[in-house]
Amino acid sequence: MSTTATSSSSASVSPSETGAEAAAGHRRVRLLGLDFDDLDLPGVLRLLASRPKDAPFAYVVTPNADHLVRLARDPAGLGALYAGAWLRLLDSRVVARTARLLGLATPAVVPGSDLTAALLPPPRGGGGGGGGAGTVAPGERVAVLGMDRAALAALAARTGLRAIAHHDPPIGFEQDPARLEAALRFVEESGARLSFLAVGSPRQELVARRLAERGRARGTALCIGASLLFVAGTERRAPGPVQRAGLEWAWRLAQDPRRLARRYLRDDPAILRLLWREARGRGRPQPQAHRKKSGAIF
Repeated sequence: MSTTATSSSSASVSPSETGAEAAAGHRRVRLLGLDFDDLDLPGVLRLLASRPKDAPFAYVVTPNADHLVRLARDPAGLGALYAGAWLRLLDSRVVARTARLLGLATPAVVPGSDLTAALLPPPRGGGGGGGGAGTVAPGERVAVLGMDRAALAALAARTGLRAIAHHDPPIGFEQDPARLEAALRFVEESGARLSFLAVGSPRQELVARRLAERGRARGTALCIGASLLFVAGTERRAPGPVQRAGLEWAWRLAQDPRRLARRYLRDDPAILRLLWREARGRGRPQPQAHRKKSGAIF
């Protein structure tokens, strides 16, 4: 295991308990025990742009159907990870669409992949995200926890990022005190305004929560899973029409059935039962007005 700083040419969950400033000035929507921030992508970018690198540490989570199912099964173990977040953004068009059909209030959908693409410089040759209020300049220092060296090199080459602090902890690092400490210290010592936690859920949320509890880190961390791989081009994201149809989960399943079959075909359908129970508990469903479409996976 090595840490490298490269100038690359490398249950119910309550609002934030961490002491970071509240994300004020917008509505929160309670759904499946989480208080989601009802912000569109430009609104999120503006908030991120307002936080300098020496701001008190705060983190952003983007729960999708898989996260919400796991949270419902283990609220005691996972609830605090989401409670500590500064922003909670819904990353599932399927969840939003189903909730609306059942008459439940729904927040705006801001997929982690869309947020990541909007923050980073656009891929060379055009296309992709970038250009938002919080866009990272090519020379700005960013921290990446996760990704192998080849994927990191592809990310740097495709975006032009020249100052990436990188640490890729081994599988199971969260269960090893020394390796978890190394991951925490990497973020704390990175000096980056934005840290991308790309080690999968719930590991990335665990890291973020521990950082918030320790109080040594600064800036903002984003729990974004595989989103950097899409920006790097090492994994292909679903085409726009597939995203808009709410079928990106099916696209990903077709790309990697061995890894994702259990998640999408066995575990995640439980989200439908959870939403139905919530709707029944709140009274008779009343259809809601349609929201603007977004590109969440599931």
